[in-house]
Amino acid sequence: MFDAALHGAVRTGETIIMSTKLVIGLDGHSSGERALDFATTLAEQIGSCELLVVYVIEWSPYSFQTAEENAQRHKRREEEISLARERVVDPAVAKLTQAGLTVTGHVKHGNVADTLNKVAKDSGAAQIVVARSTDQSLSKRLFGSSTANLVMEASVPVTVVG
Repeated sequence: MFDAALHGAVRTGETIIMSTKLVIGLDGHSSGERALDFATTLAEQIGSCELLVVYVIEWSPYSFQTAEENAQRHKRREEEISLARERVVDPAVAKLTQAGLTVTGHVKHGNVADTLNKVAKDSGAAQIVVARSTDQSLSKRLFGSSTANLVMEASVPVTVVG
């Protein structure tokens, strides 16, 4: 049985308009451009589609800081959000809007995998699109990448663009 509300459908009179939501996770690098390009193509194929462009600033509430650092934490957080919006999210939103797509941009703080999954669940998104990172640092090899963690934990399908 088809549940219109579950699939993002909007009822207008006797017509049901389907609208699919896709979350696009950006990382501020060229890999984010690959995710945007793939999501643009996917949205055009789907038709009625809403894109949520999300940039997550890694932020742990459990980091150890001095009293001085804690006093500056809120100010620094707001500055990071503003900078990420200006440099990463707003240009992506402009590019997608110019392509005729419906898009909103978001900057969040937190764990990348957890935050993207939460945005997808809260918005009723059908899928998350991210790009594979080229970071091969020791910490990524030991603890796993945000992309790998997202794939393992996500409550919706995740497309990883190479």
